[in-house]
Amino acid sequence: MRRAAVIGAGAAGLSAAKHLKEAGIAVTIFELGSRIGGLWVYENDNGLSPTYASLHLNSENKVTAYRDFPFPPDAPLYPDHAAVARYLENYADRFGLRDLIRFRSRVTSVERAAEGRWTVRMDGSPEECFDVVVVASGHQGVPKHPAFAQDFAGEYLHAHSYRTPEPFRGKHVLVVGVGNSACDIAADICSVTASTTMVARSPVLFMPRMFLGVPTSRVLGRIEKRWMPWPLRRRIRELISRIAHGRMEQWGFVTPKKRTHPAGHHLLMAQFIWGKVTAKPAVRTVSGHEVSFVDGTSRHVDTIIAATGYEIDLPFLSEDLSPVRGHWLDLYRRVVRPNCPGLYFVGFFNVTGGGNIRMMDDQAEWVAALATGAVGLPHPAAMEADILAERRRIQELYPDSPRYGLELDPAEYRAALRAERRRASRASAAPARS
Repeated sequence: MRRAAVIGAGAAGLSAAKHLKEAGIAVTIFELGSRIGGLWVYENDNGLSPTYASLHLNSENKVTAYRDFPFPPDAPLYPDHAAVARYLENYADRFGLRDLIRFRSRVTSVERAAEGRWTVRMDGSPEECFDVVVVASGHQGVPKHPAFAQDFAGEYLHAHSYRTPEPFRGKHVLVVGVGNSACDIAADICSVTASTTMVARSPVLFMPRMFLGVPTSRVLGRIEKRWMPWPLRRRIRELISRIAHGRMEQWGFVTPKKRTHPAGHHLLMAQFIWGKVTAKPAVRTVSGHEVSFVDGTSRHVDTIIAATGYEIDLPFLSEDLSPVRGHWLDLYRRVVRPNCPGLYFVGFFNVTGGGNIRMMDDQAEWVAALATGAVGLPHPAAMEADILAERRRIQELYPDSPRYGLELDPAEYRAALRAERRRASRASAAPARS
């Protein structure tokens, strides 16, 4: 029986293991910590979880869940981290994955072996050979820090280390960033701080979590059509945002002219209305506790919380195997490293709307089809060309910011995976050439 190693027992690794197991492949899951659930486990002892006490799903549970394993009927629309962690535990039990997991297993290297196989080495354990390796270790474990952090004399932390508001009581806090983590943290701490200021380095469009009494994603799903050009879709979203929140500029932000990652928090705008949160543009300089901004103003700051993203870290892969190129990944369809048959990646993306877990399920299903030979791949040169073409498209559509290196549109991506299956089907049906 063919064997597969899956690195990580979070949402991506569990889905990969489930689909590989159902395809008749013997699976071993290597998990650094002692828990199932990855980043959704609060204070996970694998050291990689950025979960804070108030964290909830940003996408509705219905569109987030694995396709064949919905959240319980009584689950809230946007479950908290504890509910998601329980959901992932239940998923593992439902599909018989728990016994496949080797907890407290640190993978130290993945290397090519003879006959197209892969050697996996772990701390304190003998090396093993596998036919397939799936990297599902996540991309939110190593914080990315702003350059000015070293010039700040006050308290500094990355959002990865944030847990609860209480340590910031009575302080003047600067939250750097306008992504979902920044929104969550600013809305969380402002009830106890002396002041909370968000630093918007990039344009942003805050979308309401609910609109017309239902999740906003449902409204967009009804209005937006695949044939609509992006400028029209942008105008629809701007209109919804303006109806709910007013103009971004009135709160100190800039309305984007390109695609941006959805951001917002159901309480954040109320905090702006009450003056508990304010916004400033990008930081110009930092000296001691004094922070100056590009608009010419400055503020005394006690604490900086940097919600500035993460470095992609795959220390167990050598440079020739790692797909990481700065903030880009050299992966065909975000999964396949060209010229590395049997090595796959699941979960390395930031989905533009929709649910990450559901998208991981789509990727994992395709990985299982590739691993069993049910579908094939184009020539490596064609895959390399497609990777570069996708990168150029992202650069054209999104702002010039490292955070968009992993951006993924769910509708476009699913269409691409369907095209992969059609291409593979045509290839298998074509008569052999003599």
